[in-house]
Amino acid sequence: MRFFLVPLLLIGWPLAEIAGFVLVGKALGLWATLGLVIGTAVLGAILLRNQGTQILRQISTESRDGRAPGRALIDGAMIVVAGIMLLLPGFITDIIGLALFIPFVRSLIWSVIGRRIVVVRSPRSKSYQYESPRPSPEANKTGPVVDLDEQDYHRDPDPSSPWTGPKSREP
Repeated sequence: MRFFLVPLLLIGWPLAEIAGFVLVGKALGLWATLGLVIGTAVLGAILLRNQGTQILRQISTESRDGRAPGRALIDGAMIVVAGIMLLLPGFITDIIGLALFIPFVRSLIWSVIGRRIVVVRSPRSKSYQYESPRPSPEANKTGPVVDLDEQDYHRDPDPSSPWTGPKSREP
């Protein structure tokens, strides 16, 4: 039954957007309709940039504090979807995009899907640990570090090497 909804959505959504263009175009006129479409795209880009940086800071803060940033990740995903919806031409996508930028709507969506989302961190993963790197025990098995001066590691070119043959002629 769900497979039937996908083609219906793929056909119905563009038709609904076209109908929205026609209705808004009749009510406001051509130039105002085009101005609204371009304005919402610019607004979407601005909101995506501002809200996106705020969400990235929130994710970073939660990760640094050792908490799983599940809610912040979902908020970030919804903001990206909202920005894409506003960038797409159409009034239905603009309404959905603007709604997703409202924190209350995102909280409502989180309350519905939040129980189903689980952020898992593997025991070997260091995703949420911000510690100074420690050398592994295997690193010391290679031997001590030898500090050499420039004349100690300088060597002359090998005359038998094909790369050190006669210099190429200059034009």
